[in-house]
Amino acid sequence: MTTTATTEPVVDSSAETRNWAMASHLSGFVGLFGVPSFLGPLFVWILKKDDPVVVNAAIEATNFNLSFLLYAIVAGISIVALVGIILLPAVLVTWFALTIVAAVRTSDGEDYRYPLTIQFIR
Repeated sequence: MTTTATTEPVVDSSAETRNWAMASHLSGFVGLFGVPSFLGPLFVWILKKDDPVVVNAAIEATNFNLSFLLYAIVAGISIVALVGIILLPAVLVTWFALTIVAAVRTSDGEDYRYPLTIQFIR
């Protein structure tokens, strides 16, 4: 599990590439409509599989959303022990904030790496 966020400048990325990379991060917000949040970045990944910058962003966003789905499930289960009453909102707020940070940094041309992400897909 990675615990620090790092950013690296993206070389020669066009505005369209940056927009698609940003969309891969923001597409996780489909989770707010009852769709599993990892499906949004996965869809962008499949749609733009020939653009390595977009693919890297989509893989990172997919891993992040899968990780936070797992964290939310654990926090939800821990409500029984009353710990989840605080833990679940903290997980959700962190997910929301980090998704926005990733989208902004990606739109600026950076290759954003989420903290606290399990690398399910490499």
